[in-house]
Amino acid sequence: MYAVIKHSGKQYTVKQGDVVALDRIAGAQKDGELQVSDVLLVGDDSNTVIGTPVVANAFVRLKVLGETKGGKITIFKHKRRKNYRKKQGFRSVFTTVRVEDIVYKNS
Repeated sequence: MYAVIKHSGKQYTVKQGDVVALDRIAGAQKDGELQVSDVLLVGDDSNTVIGTPVVANAFVRLKVLGETKGGKITIFKHKRRKNYRKKQGFRSVFTTVRVEDIVYKNS
């Protein structure tokens, strides 16, 4: 079974057992559990259910594995002929989760 979930404006295709790096979830503790109810699509080999906009009675259980940092992004600003240069770096923080279960109650 697979599902398409929405988290912080992005969509992720997940299956049971997948490890996914989501944008940082405030308050998520290591070995804690989360539940995502914004499920846009649920499917398996035989049928697929598409939500309008979300699938009713569907959610995905996630287990928090920890937090990691992404790759470094360099921001460089300058103005020509004015001797203005500014270099700044940034690394975004991700919450790494594992998909424990995809639940869809057909009603």
